[in-house]
Amino acid sequence: MAVSSKKGGASSARAKKWNETKMIARQPVLLISIIISIVLLAVFVAYPLLKVLVFSLTGEDGGFSLETLKSIFTTPRYLTTFGRTMALGAIVAVIATFIGYIFAFTITRTNVPCKKFLKLIATLPILSPPFILSLSIIFLFGKQGLITKTLLGITGNNVYGMGSLIVVQVMSFFPIAYLTLSGILESIDASVEDAACNMGASRWHTFWTVTFPLSLPGIISGCLLVFIQSLEDFSNPATIGGEFTTLSVEVYQIITGSYDLRKGSVLALLLLLPAVIAFLLNKYWVNKKSFVTVTGKPTQARKMMDEPHIKWPLFAFCMIVAAIILLFYGTVVFGSFVKTWGRDYTLTLNQYHKALNYGWDSLKNSMVLGLISAVIGGLLGMVIAYLTAKRNYYGKSFIEVASVLMFAVPGTVLGISYVLGFNSINLFGRTFSLAGTALILIIVFTFRNMPVAIESGTTTLLQIDNSIEEASTILGADSQYSFRRITLPMLRNAFFSGIVYSFVKAITAVSAVIFLVSARWNLVTSKIYTLFDQAKYSQAAAFVTMLVIILLVFIGIFNAVINLILAPRSRVPGKSKKAEGTK
Repeated sequence: MAVSSKKGGASSARAKKWNETKMIARQPVLLISIIISIVLLAVFVAYPLLKVLVFSLTGEDGGFSLETLKSIFTTPRYLTTFGRTMALGAIVAVIATFIGYIFAFTITRTNVPCKKFLKLIATLPILSPPFILSLSIIFLFGKQGLITKTLLGITGNNVYGMGSLIVVQVMSFFPIAYLTLSGILESIDASVEDAACNMGASRWHTFWTVTFPLSLPGIISGCLLVFIQSLEDFSNPATIGGEFTTLSVEVYQIITGSYDLRKGSVLALLLLLPAVIAFLLNKYWVNKKSFVTVTGKPTQARKMMDEPHIKWPLFAFCMIVAAIILLFYGTVVFGSFVKTWGRDYTLTLNQYHKALNYGWDSLKNSMVLGLISAVIGGLLGMVIAYLTAKRNYYGKSFIEVASVLMFAVPGTVLGISYVLGFNSINLFGRTFSLAGTALILIIVFTFRNMPVAIESGTTTLLQIDNSIEEASTILGADSQYSFRRITLPMLRNAFFSGIVYSFVKAITAVSAVIFLVSARWNLVTSKIYTLFDQAKYSQAAAFVTMLVIILLVFIGIFNAVINLILAPRSRVPGKSKKAEGTK
């Protein structure tokens, strides 16, 4: 009977999906949106990744071969690099998640002052260029370091290596764990913890027996997400890793130094595999293990912890981390105004003048391409979020997986896959290349950063009752009108988050575009990386400071424009302004 019931339920689900698929086929706009989404994801997500996989398993003659793979696994250097990369990711994930948890617990559970300031500090590294923390480490602890040489009198200090890399990555990625854990901790029903305290349990006992177990899925999720970001990171290991080489840097050096694209592709797959496994574990296993106690019943307001022996140590820890972050950022800003770091601290604007002369075109390219891709990615993300959250049809599973897969793909792997997939295209008997063009950069930025917009939009849509759209349909509106005038305004915050994230990541991208830039379409991050190679750190600091200002300005513009365009309107579909006035 149980088996029969299960089969009957599966048949019913398939029948329901088939009926909705037929209903969608009668709505041209909705059908075209699904077809376009599938085609775009197949061409710009599935195809390049499949291309790099096939290329890695072929020999020089084009036939199947495992020789390159064997050479990788029989070379101790590559195995050592792989081990180092995994170890670095694990260490950074644990430390960053620990700091993120303390920040999240302090802000959501205790009655400490300056919560808005702590929230700002806990999100600032996400919105900043990738080079800023590496620059600050060099300025503070390098051979001409402000702390090592000027204050402590230590000369010739070697700041490059695993230690500095751990510090930089922890400060860069702990906000990811914080954002994940703060949402989990806020969702736990306050009555569960209060019940434990009312039964005589101490705060410490309540934390270990109630709060910590309920937040464990968030802890694992935060660890996995930080681990993925550490594996993908290219800019920090490339600039401050020194002899501590990671897989992303090794791939870059092999392709640009030895011009061995096949070996670089195989190494890229070694980087891709653990990142995708961690992503799938987080998305399809951890999310199913959620123990959050959210009910539809009203609950009392959470009572914040006010005991001095709890809140002040937590507050002190958060303020120490905040002070370190402010020191790092402040040092870079100050370094952009000095004449020669470590020797002449005379204030000057000369570094900005040199930076703009050196890379104004690349800065302009980054802003233009980032803006175009952010708008396209934000809109496409909202459409895909709607198609996956509100509709059920054949082909939906492909859209769900392919649309968020790019988040797990390391940037170096993505760059190689696009080189292989679009460097030589034969279409209608004509051969052309997208490599080095503005179009390929826009495509990379769009599909690389779109998963955040999709996830944000999906979360919002799942909270919107279907009856709202059904009421619009009853009043005579079609699905296109209902989405544009009802659903899309409700997605205002999700759209804002998606477009801001896409723009920030596009203008600060390094690894995903390092193989795709050209002399005509160079980007500001490539220029900054070149300045690191030339040890022109003050000019790099000037570029980084300008990027931070540009990002803040554009975030304000995005917020104003989105609120203006997507402001909810109360006008009823089909009712004219004249009728409204007569009434």
